[in-house]
Amino acid sequence: MKKEEPKRLRPSQQQSPPGKQREMQPLPKEQPLSASAHRLENKVAIITGGDSGIGRSVAIDFAKEGADVVIVYLNEHDDAKETERLVQEKGKRCVLLAGDVGDEKFCESVVQKAISQFGKLDILVNNAGEQHPQPSIEQITKEQLERTFRTNIFAYFFMTKAAVKHLIQTKGTVINTASVTAYRGSKHLIDYSSTKGAIVAFTRSLALNLAEKGVRVNGVAPGPIWTPLIPSTFSPEKVETFGSDVPLRRAGEPNEVSSCYVFLASNDASFITGQFLHPNGGEIINT
Repeated sequence: MKKEEPKRLRPSQQQSPPGKQREMQPLPKEQPLSASAHRLENKVAIITGGDSGIGRSVAIDFAKEGADVVIVYLNEHDDAKETERLVQEKGKRCVLLAGDVGDEKFCESVVQKAISQFGKLDILVNNAGEQHPQPSIEQITKEQLERTFRTNIFAYFFMTKAAVKHLIQTKGTVINTASVTAYRGSKHLIDYSSTKGAIVAFTRSLALNLAEKGVRVNGVAPGPIWTPLIPSTFSPEKVETFGSDVPLRRAGEPNEVSSCYVFLASNDASFITGQFLHPNGGEIINT
């Protein structure tokens, strides 16, 4: 049987890492898909990687539901300011903090500034991540390996360690971003997939550790989602057909993922901890 050719879904394009959302064609869809139910009224959230992509949509969705947000990002200042504008458009406050989440001291300063600004912390969304496709393990340098692990999993430890005492006070929640690659792997993203697998184990272990203290810990494991990470790390040819191999035959949009974070952050998920949601376009994976 002849293998079906990948479907061309968007124009050929490429950017330098970490990528800029405003330069993507087409622009990702970021506005919430539903009206506010006030599920996060008067909550305070920290969102790492919140300047664009999934993180931006989570910030907008949280603001729509009533939360003030602290956006942590590396150096994409224009994208971050647009996220700030969109959050403020929902009538909520937004604090922007630029820096490297792979640095433990910076993570500590983020939490300190959030507490100083808002007086409490209810939600931590560990979402920042990076990937560097390589054809084989021999091309993954020591520097790349360390960098990917520092951003994708060390930062989750650092942010949570700094935030946990405040989350215990509010009986808050942690939401970690993993990936479908944590479950099925990826031949060209060996180090990235390894960090995502670590995030799954980290989430389940932390959930057990914090359950008796009233803090819920869950995660979201997206499939192919149209974010700046894609044109800034994949070839133009890969970008054209990105997402066409899942059952729904397209990549998801950030606003099709952000509702998962709203649910997990809200009281609707009050009896859920140590679990993952899978917005991945229909791919069946072992959970």
